[in-house]
Amino acid sequence: MQRHSQVPREAVIKEDLLRGGIAFDESALSDSANEASGDIKPKSYFIFSFDHGTLPELGEAALRRPPEEIVLTGGPYELRRTVVSVRVNPSSPYRVAADADGLLGLYLDGQRISDVGLPPMPDYYRHKLANGKSVMEVAPTIQWGYLVYLTVFRVCQYFGAKEECQYCDINHNWRQHKAAGRPYTGVKPVEEVLEALEIIDKYDTAKTSTAYTLTGGAVTSTIGGKDEADFYGQYAKAIEERFPGRWIGKVVAQALPKADVQRFHDYGVRIYHPNYEVWDPYLFERYCPGKERYVGRDEWHRRILDSAEVFGPRNVIPNFVAGVEMAEPFGFKTVDEAIDSTVEGLRYFMAQGITPRFTTWCPEPTTPLGKANPLGAPLEYHVRLLQEYRATMEEFGLSSPPGYGPAGPGNAVFSVSSFMDSLPA
Repeated sequence: MQRHSQVPREAVIKEDLLRGGIAFDESALSDSANEASGDIKPKSYFIFSFDHGTLPELGEAALRRPPEEIVLTGGPYELRRTVVSVRVNPSSPYRVAADADGLLGLYLDGQRISDVGLPPMPDYYRHKLANGKSVMEVAPTIQWGYLVYLTVFRVCQYFGAKEECQYCDINHNWRQHKAAGRPYTGVKPVEEVLEALEIIDKYDTAKTSTAYTLTGGAVTSTIGGKDEADFYGQYAKAIEERFPGRWIGKVVAQALPKADVQRFHDYGVRIYHPNYEVWDPYLFERYCPGKERYVGRDEWHRRILDSAEVFGPRNVIPNFVAGVEMAEPFGFKTVDEAIDSTVEGLRYFMAQGITPRFTTWCPEPTTPLGKANPLGAPLEYHVRLLQEYRATMEEFGLSSPPGYGPAGPGNAVFSVSSFMDSLPA
């Protein structure tokens, strides 16, 4: 914080929690594994595990779910309201626990550094679909209720060591939930998604949920006879026909040819996330072998630029996984080198009016990069990235991207990185 005083202190702590995880005392866990009971909104495992251990390794946190997110306020740093996605790590020096009065706080090596608030159980989570499935299983919400996260395909057709992205545990997360006997629908029927959204729309009377994201694993062949654009697009079409204008429609998919991207737009999607994952060509080839084999890095980037002609540059928001630039065995050895590479990618896209965003890398232990790099990337990298990200946006006259809620420390709700917390309100 002292060396990077221009980065909000809230963002520094948030990045450290996201990269290294949080331990939870039993006093901070829910009272039940039943996601429809209790007063606290539980962690939904909406696509990846985002944990530093497998379910069997998490102990009580696997049986009594931790919260989906926490909100930090106050403490010796006088933190403004900061929403943080929960990534469980029983060995983390950061621990959420109750004090003698039962008030939750965040402790670092035993010292209380902030108050902790937990997300209330939304009314719509207490209602089930006609077939008995929970709303949380079909249409969980994150970002403190702002975003409905629709992982309609729970596995990825990039499969095995020669195709899977080396930091991604989507396929393992599917396997571990099935092994634990948890409900975890592989392909979510359109009718179930619509029914869950009807429940959300009915009981979300404050209209807190503002956007939905359609996503899941890559489709390299077909699902039910549909290619990737039509598979994900069918959900957008059905949602927009049933709930016109209720939510901002976003889709996270591969960088597809322009004609396929046009279909997304025709189906009603308004924001497109063709994630480029990591900028450096050497690292992309090694860490995203399936994407390199099926599409290729250069073609992926060309398609991102082409998609801006369909959606408009401001509505094309590709993600990258911040931190894998420094992952062994192939990553950069110094923070300077990693930042220079990442900023080169930011400048490439921002010069075209496209604003990338990023997720802070969580080194999940079932992934090759997680096994080799259990500590992730150094905090110095993440803090400097926030600094350079904002500077690059300002250089090209860009503002915070749409579909992410408010920006600024104390305002942001985007929970899996601090990029929105570090931008101007």
